[in-house]
Amino acid sequence: MASSKLQRWIGWGLTGLFVAFMTFDVPIKLLQLEVVKTTLTEMGFPPHLGLVIGIVEAICLALYLVPRTSVLGAVLFTAVMGGAIASHMRQEAPLLSHTLFGVYLGLFMWGGLFLRDARLRSLFPVRR
Repeated sequence: MASSKLQRWIGWGLTGLFVAFMTFDVPIKLLQLEVVKTTLTEMGFPPHLGLVIGIVEAICLALYLVPRTSVLGAVLFTAVMGGAIASHMRQEAPLLSHTLFGVYLGLFMWGGLFLRDARLRSLFPVRR
């Protein structure tokens, strides 16, 4: 029973880190800060897409935070992160710091959900 409790605590910790990062990231895009416009322009995207990306991420975050829709939010976030990874690959951005950052976020997001939700663990069992 202690390992189950520890598992849930680790799951909440991973979820908390993911949500903390996204709570910082989403407003930067919604406020259309210059850093977002500059980065998008450098990557070959129109700068106004920062707002659109911020709205999509805000919706995904809201879905992820509601227990009944958390898996849907995670699936949609996975799509957003896949797009970010592909964009960084297209730019030949540094692998570990830029290109794989979406993978790191996905591990925190899905790892937290997996450790907190027994239904998800039964759907994707870890076997020895």
